[in-house]
Amino acid sequence: MGKPKAKVDINKCLACCGCISVCPQDAVNWFGGKAFVNDEKCISCAICIRTCPVGAISGEVY
Repeated sequence: MGKPKAKVDINKCLACCGCISVCPQDAVNWFGGKAFVNDEKCISCAICIRTCPVGAISGEVY
C-alpha cells in the first residue's frame, strides 16, 4: 500500500490558489478552473490539505 496522495474535490474547490502556492513539488496545478494534483509529483507532504480553507483536498491511498 502506498502513501496517501492529495485529491481535490472539485465541487468544494473555491479556486483560491492557496494549495498551488504552497506545494513544494509544484504538484498542484489548474485544470478547468479548479485545482488538480499530479500524483506523480505529489510527495504526500499534506501541506495543501492543511492549507485548503474549505477542506476540498483530502489524502487518499493509491
